Amino acid sequence: MKKSGNCREYVASMKDGIVRRRLLKNASFGFSWLSLCGLLTESASCATLARSRSQFPARAKNIIFCFMDGGPSHVDTFDYKPMLKKQEGKPIGESAVSKRSQSNANRVWLGSPWKFRKRGQSGMWVSDLLPNIAQVADEICVVRSMVGELPLHGNQNLLLHTGRILGQAPSMGAWVSYGLGSENRNLPGYMLLNNDWVPNGGLENFGSSFLPASHQATMLRPDGVPVDNIIPSDSDRLQRKKLNLLAEQDQEFSKRTADPLAIEGAIANYETAYRMQSTIPEVADIRPEPKHIQKMYGVDSSDKYQQHYATQALRARRLVEAGVRFVEITCPSFDGNNSPWDQHGQIKKGHEKNSLITDQSVAALILDLKQRGLLDETIVIWAGEMGRTPHTPKVTPTCGRDHHVNGYSLFIAGGGFKAGMTFGSTDEFGNSVVENRVDIHDIHATILHQMGINHETLTYRYGGRDNRLTDVHGRVISEILA
Repeated sequence: MKKSGNCREYVASMKDGIVRRRLLKNASFGFSWLSLCGLLTESASCATLARSRSQFPARAKNIIFCFMDGGPSHVDTFDYKPMLKKQEGKPIGESAVSKRSQSNANRVWLGSPWKFRKRGQSGMWVSDLLPNIAQVADEICVVRSMVGELPLHGNQNLLLHTGRILGQAPSMGAWVSYGLGSENRNLPGYMLLNNDWVPNGGLENFGSSFLPASHQATMLRPDGVPVDNIIPSDSDRLQRKKLNLLAEQDQEFSKRTADPLAIEGAIANYETAYRMQSTIPEVADIRPEPKHIQKMYGVDSSDKYQQHYATQALRARRLVEAGVRFVEITCPSFDGNNSPWDQHGQIKKGHEKNSLITDQSVAALILDLKQRGLLDETIVIWAGEMGRTPHTPKVTPTCGRDHHVNGYSLFIAGGGFKAGMTFGSTDEFGNSVVENRVDIHDIHATILHQMGINHETLTYRYGGRDNRLTDVHGRVISEILA
């Protein structure tokens, strides 16, 4: 199939193939059709890879996204601002007020309760809030000049995941799965290691929208059976009979639907689910891992939230080893009500709890990938949807920080990104970006680039236009690439 800027040729070929597939459905009581379905995932992966492959070679094969839901404070993690402590308690003034942040002239500056130190050979500033990530400072690339659109969790979560503040578009993981497929036909291309918490914006953050359903996230829970019904209650022979019946029903339904590709996606999901029964329990079971590796991640923690997060982080490494393209790990909500990092009050207590849950496991993941020779080909992203205000209504022992999208930080490790560097900067208070402004479309474009995908040519025809993850935006940030 020739490369194209859209999906017209691909859609046409799929529709032309429906007649041939109906013949296979009717032949041999559907067994020929089942054989074809078993090859659909592999052939689709090859087709999409050929369609989206650009002129440059891929530097990375897999992505692990550590989603810090709620918005970690940039001025308490990677963006050192000593002026905040010097001016603590003083009004921010009219010049610091922003319509895109929770601010007014009477709010006061709030210094960080954690000390910042230069880390590693790079001398990167990282606070004591993240002691374990601080130890891998020479492995990460921190972008300190991120800018969002709206200081609302739902909109920013959707922007981070789908490139749209209103969602209604495929997530980044779905686009990567669609563009490259999975390296393992027994596993989906996109897996979500959830921690019993649905972020603002809902499951649309992890959906496939108008892309085939086979590219949406498959969820693994942290405790108990990882996926519902993953252990079959029927014999293999009986399951095959059920799949035959489903194939016959799909045959009849596809004659009446205006969207046969949706049926193809559903059928591909059935077949992937069937193959997952033998693979998921094995990959999700971390008990065979050496005890020192489990301890390194924090699986032995007495805190259940840290234990769950550590389990998911270790599974993430096992999944990319098994060939899953995109793995996302979410944070648990330790109070069950608010987004994990969303501390409008009790910033010290809340952020320290989130650090306890995630810091050790994220650092262990980076080190584990490196010692196995996988970090060069795996992109690890650590990001929330926003930052926190460097100011507060009043300085008290229990005060917090509010939503902030005028300047915040994230980091990326591995996958051909420069290590031990920072990019971009905010003003002396961490209130707004003053150098090398970056938005999430730029991050998406750069990540796809490292995966060997041109973000402008990975498109899908829907609603009368060629849609892409970066919409009409995005540039590859070449300055942070090795």
